Formats: sequence, C-alpha cells, structure tokens
Amino acid sequence: MKTHNLDGRVKEHPREVLEFILGVEPQVPTLEKGLHGAKAGQKFSLQIPAKEIYGEHDPQLIREIPKKGLIKQRIREGQFYRQMRRKTLISFKVLEIRPNTVLADFNKPMAGVTVSMDVEVLSVRKATQEEIDSARESLSKKEIGCG
Repeated sequence: MKTHNLDGRVKEHPREVLEFILGVEPQVPTLEKGLHGAKAGQKFSLQIPAKEIYGEHDPQLIREIPKKGLIKQRIREGQFYRQMRRKTLISFKVLEIRPNTVLADFNKPMAGVTVSMDVEVLSVRKATQEEIDSARESLSKKEIGCG
C-alpha cells in the first residue's frame, strides 16, 4: 500500500493481510467494489480517494490563532501541538510561527491523503452463520463503544 500526501510525497507501507466478511464487516467502498465477485488468485490495483479513508483536507480548518495561552516550548513549525485545556485536547499542526500568532491547521493528520493498493485475493469462501453473527455482534459493540 502507498499513501499519497498533499505535498506530493509517496510513502510505502508493509504488506498487510486482511480477512473480513464482505457485506458484513464494512470496508471502504472502492475496496468493496473491487472485491465484489473476485476469485482467489485475482490481482488488481486500486486508488482510494481521501474522502473514503482519511477525509478531505478542509482549507477552512487553517486558522491564525493567538500565541497567548499556548505552551511556548511546544510550538514548532511543521510539528503537531497538543495541550489539554479545560479537559479538552487541543491539537493542531503548526504551519507558521508569527510574532503574536500561530498559523494552525486543525485538519486530521492524514486528511487529504489518498491510498493506492495492489490487491491479491488469497482465498474466498462462504462465511458460516456463526462467523456472520460474531462479526455483527463485534460491530454492534464498536458502535456503542464497547469494542
């Protein structure tokens, strides 16, 4: 898998084997569409858009904020700034340090990143009812924050 950053950099990631029940355990739509009807041994490449995986980069989340109240030692250009304030985590990427302000990007760290994948289907089989029930139970626990 490769991630394609907004600045044009491409990063390689190690090979990963995924096992899931198609149609029960949700995957990104582009992957599900590519796998629909696939057979064992089939190979194909996918380009997964940012909106499906990490979300789009929103320019409106780049703001100029006052330095007052920030911890000076933590403010570094190109780095993420994190601080607990009133039991809430404040987190942003420092884009530029100005005399009295900081240009901050409040987007999620991977926002705007697209992913390309070379996929090989290793095996395909019909899931048992027990596996389907277990997967659905696991998903419902995650939805209510128990998993």
